[in-house]
Amino acid sequence: QVQLVESGGGLVQAGGSLRLSCAASGRTFSRYAMGWFRQAPGKEREFVTGISWTGGSTYYADSVKGRFTISRDNAKNTVYLQMNSLRPEDTAVYYCAAVNSGSYGLGPQQYDYWGQGIQVTVSS
Repeated sequence: QVQLVESGGGLVQAGGSLRLSCAASGRTFSRYAMGWFRQAPGKEREFVTGISWTGGSTYYADSVKGRFTISRDNAKNTVYLQMNSLRPEDTAVYYCAAVNSGSYGLGPQQYDYWGQGIQVTVSS
């Protein structure tokens, strides 16, 4: 069982930055690949980025490539999402998710555990 808690969201102006954190409980965090998803009002939950359990492999949606960076610290049971050059269209609830696998998936149905979500709002 893994419990995930996101933090670091909030309101930021366009062009600004935020760093989201996702703290995981459990001693087997390093065995889980992690992903970040987001869901805007009236839209489906979409994949943002994923990272393998070692951190050696990452993948980004085209919409965030070059602006967002995912990383993890297995000693701290935490995964991070650094978001730079934020745009109004990045406004959404952001979720971290864990999958009991070495590598991440691109679909939400592939993940086993989810955080409660955190709001990110980018003003123009």
